[in-house]
Amino acid sequence: MVRKKGSLILCGAFLFVAWNALLLLYLWGRPPIGRVNLAGEVIRLAEEVEVQLETQKKLLKQIESHRAVWARQRRDCPPATPNSISFIIPILVIACDRVTVKRSLDRLIQYRPSPELYPIIVSQDCGHAETARVIGSYGDQVTHISQPDLSDIRVRPEHRKFQGYYKIARHYRWALNQVFNTLSLSTVVIVEDDLEVAPDFFEYFRALHPILLSDPTLWCVSAWNDNGRDALVDPSKADLLYRTDFFPGLGWMLLKEMWAELEPKWPSAFWDDWMRQPEQRKDRSCIRPEISRTITFGRKGVSLGQFFDQYLRYIKLNTEFVPFTKQDLSYLLKEKYEEKYIKEVYSAPLVKIEELQQGGTLKGPGPYRVQYSSRDSFKVFARNLGVMDDLKSGVPRTGYRGIVSFLYRGRRVFLAPPQGWTQYDISWS
Repeated sequence: MVRKKGSLILCGAFLFVAWNALLLLYLWGRPPIGRVNLAGEVIRLAEEVEVQLETQKKLLKQIESHRAVWARQRRDCPPATPNSISFIIPILVIACDRVTVKRSLDRLIQYRPSPELYPIIVSQDCGHAETARVIGSYGDQVTHISQPDLSDIRVRPEHRKFQGYYKIARHYRWALNQVFNTLSLSTVVIVEDDLEVAPDFFEYFRALHPILLSDPTLWCVSAWNDNGRDALVDPSKADLLYRTDFFPGLGWMLLKEMWAELEPKWPSAFWDDWMRQPEQRKDRSCIRPEISRTITFGRKGVSLGQFFDQYLRYIKLNTEFVPFTKQDLSYLLKEKYEEKYIKEVYSAPLVKIEELQQGGTLKGPGPYRVQYSSRDSFKVFARNLGVMDDLKSGVPRTGYRGIVSFLYRGRRVFLAPPQGWTQYDISWS
């Protein structure tokens, strides 16, 4: 206890000296000004220092309290290896001002097999008191941390309407640094406060963690299928998983090593589209399911309901528990996957979109292949077949090597580029 108090005293002394040194440097570097203005400037700076010291003090207390919780959890858990059933996989809930975070937390706690193996950390931005009370009502079932910097971010005039996106990116950076650097955890599953999870959500990530660890051509595991609407997925294939070159988000697992790569260049806004740029993706893929393990119920947010009414509200949430940890998922490793999947796609009969729409001349459930050769042809085919037609950095949603897999009127369809595909064309965005 004495050592802990001593550490806090030393930290406070260091901050005091540092701020006063910065104050002197600032004043020396300014041109001469009147005595009254100087006094006012000193008072203003002193007030800023006081605010910053108070913020730092709160943050130190917050970090110290949660570090003790994690130390207890590590002591109580048996030694773990990345492939063992006792490996800790924390769930990070990104929250702000939605009291409906209760719906997210209720499902996470309902389906969580073990509080010790799947600790829930709720990181709250915005300082919204009512949301904080909702989170606090869960007591020690969750760990509640608060992003300390609630200030507006200076942006270009034309970006003022995007202030929310800047704050979200700042919050993500802070929260992930808490998980990986302050709490020293090695992996995390990230969800937002408007996501509801499936019964096998934890089983899904537990089983895929070793695959993510062992394959350097993967950089995330996602619970989301962008084309996961009811009519586009096969309800009999709840265990079907894919590789995708499109970063899906919306419930995704990240490793500490990957965060160490991303954090130094983390963007000031629009972090999810930034993740989809080739400079970040580096030809790596994610795992995603046929049937989503999350759905979003948050129509209102910084995107003002964009995509929600047209697509997101119709995403099917898996209800069947799939025992993924008892399955051999090595087929998702790149060499095995490409050998089988690419062969399946390009051995499927090539058909015209009109044949699919009319349906009478086609026999059986497929698969069938529809070929596109340009940005425009992809968008036309995608719209007519009911899948999302937008591309980010040239990559179609759910695409792998340009291939989008889905059901159309009960038949498996591959919307694919010509055989021999080499790379995405960023100009297609």
